[in-house]
Amino acid sequence: MTVVHIEAGAGEPVLLLHGYPQSASCWRHQIPALAQHHRVIAPDWPGFGRSDPPDTPPSYDAEVERIGELADQFGLDRFNLIAHDYGGFLGLGYVLRHPERVTRLALLNTRAHSVFRPWFYRFSQGQCWTVQHLPALVRRLPLGRLHRLALTPYRKMGCWDRALEDEYLGWMDTARGRNTFVEFFRRYHLPAVPWLAEGLGQIRCPTAIIWGDRDRYIPLHTARQLADRIPGATLTRLRGGDHYIMEERPHEVTAALLELLAG
Repeated sequence: MTVVHIEAGAGEPVLLLHGYPQSASCWRHQIPALAQHHRVIAPDWPGFGRSDPPDTPPSYDAEVERIGELADQFGLDRFNLIAHDYGGFLGLGYVLRHPERVTRLALLNTRAHSVFRPWFYRFSQGQCWTVQHLPALVRRLPLGRLHRLALTPYRKMGCWDRALEDEYLGWMDTARGRNTFVEFFRRYHLPAVPWLAEGLGQIRCPTAIIWGDRDRYIPLHTARQLADRIPGATLTRLRGGDHYIMEERPHEVTAALLELLAG
């Protein structure tokens, strides 16, 4: 399995995990500043962007452990973990299972220990049902085109341009990518994972919660719970910010991450 990644800088390592359906390029605004004093590694998550699909089925447990496998591949023992969206959902599970390996943690607009807003939860239920029961139909859908339509507001907002959107979504326009899509949502754990919420109080590493408070998929309530339940966690609320916050409000996100890493 080939994992495409961006690497820059030297020093204490920082692992950046992106969300669905992006690639490592979503961190393009943050990497130069973080790399001034750190070794920064941003992979395309297996199956997304330009990376090969995973060698094992993407169950939640397998995906969580894949973080450690990637860290081993990059020669990382302890590292700072910065994660958005799906990456944060996995990253939270990883820090609870392997606290000895995570030096600092940042979570950005992620469902984390909770679930999506009701409308998107219902939409996701339908999507997972369709993938489970009608996979052949899903493989024939124009997945890339449908995602481009759904992400139009973010492109118009200036989060990314069409060329970068092609990088984010191009994998869906191949036979292998359509199969990856089916396998991903066939195993996606949509309900809350109980042990994630139960474990928040056990996190001891410095933690930053960075959040656009107008996220149309995930409520600010999730961020407040993370900040309240993780000992010593800080909450940076970016008022008016939406889901893809590191691309919409890059300078503010970068500043919050640099503050965490300087501590």
